[in-house]
Amino acid sequence: MKKVLAFVLAAAMASLPLAGCGSSEKPAASSAAPASQAASTADSGTKSVAGKTVVFIPKLTGNAFFESANAGAQKYSKDWGFTVSYQGSPSAAVADQVQVVNNAIASGADAICISSVDATGLDSVLKKAKDAGITVATWDSDVSPDARTLMVSQGTPDILGKMLVDMGADSLTKRGKDIKKDKIKYCWHYSQATVADQNSWQVAGEAYIKANYPNWENVAPSNYYSEQDAEKAVSIGSSILEAHKDIDLIICNDSTALPGQLKAAQNKGLTKDKVTITGFASPNSIRDYAKANVIEQWGLWDCGIQGAMGCYLAAYLAAGNTVKVGDTIDIPSIGKVEVKANDSLVPDAKTGDSNSGVVLLPERVVFTTANVDKYNF
Repeated sequence: MKKVLAFVLAAAMASLPLAGCGSSEKPAASSAAPASQAASTADSGTKSVAGKTVVFIPKLTGNAFFESANAGAQKYSKDWGFTVSYQGSPSAAVADQVQVVNNAIASGADAICISSVDATGLDSVLKKAKDAGITVATWDSDVSPDARTLMVSQGTPDILGKMLVDMGADSLTKRGKDIKKDKIKYCWHYSQATVADQNSWQVAGEAYIKANYPNWENVAPSNYYSEQDAEKAVSIGSSILEAHKDIDLIICNDSTALPGQLKAAQNKGLTKDKVTITGFASPNSIRDYAKANVIEQWGLWDCGIQGAMGCYLAAYLAAGNTVKVGDTIDIPSIGKVEVKANDSLVPDAKTGDSNSGVVLLPERVVFTTANVDKYNF
């Protein structure tokens, strides 16, 4: 997998600042330690992650985003000397994830690193895992802070909500729309309202639109949800295009919704010159649509790095290391990351005295036909 450790903008995006993602967040690679140092931690006093087993749980298997995250976790964990056991279900369902967590408890795993399908639906079983002595971390999509230790997030809601809107605004401009004066009709299409991360991006994105583009009109304030089901994403996408034939912009803040929406548009013979569609998904899953002129640009982050970071931090705490807000953790071959308070993601969220908080990925990427072939995940 090609590592995305530099914030990349297409040349056409040079005039558009992306969500504050650049200057305040330094690339992690420059501070990375060699992977061979992973188990040699005596000098720093850090307890070794070697020999640990982390059960790595996606929202669902078979999705390009989550499979790429697993590939990254497997690659790095071999160098770090611990085992990542990838376990999940092809359905994004709370009951399925509860069963996977229960299996992890029964197996005696050292740690769990999970992308939750529901903001609170996994709390009970994850607290059960913690009571059994298993370290619980989250990545991509969070649970209640008291049900886990650290969360590895792709960015704050403000960063990611703004990024989604900025990609849409730039694409609209490229097809001749005046984004400040025109009454842009738009809507959101993603998995479901109970998915904490995606919902927070939508809320932040709406606030950004109201502040910067007051003429825009959300034609579906209740949003469209396709429940991370690939077939349903196409059918919901088609319904959007049927119900709102003059829609200007569809924002898909979900890696299943975006390809489904693009497929629906392609089925109707629509191109990026007729309707603007943008969102978050892996470059591999959208490349063909971009080259077929169905989409101008979309974004993501290196999910392989995110998966690896989540598993490392879970193993790190399972090894007996302790962290608090403000601490820096040096992840071999990735770099130094800082532990932030939980309210950096959710306002008023409480943070424990130790082993509680949020770690952010350092960069995000905008993809276009000009750069997509540089990436393979």
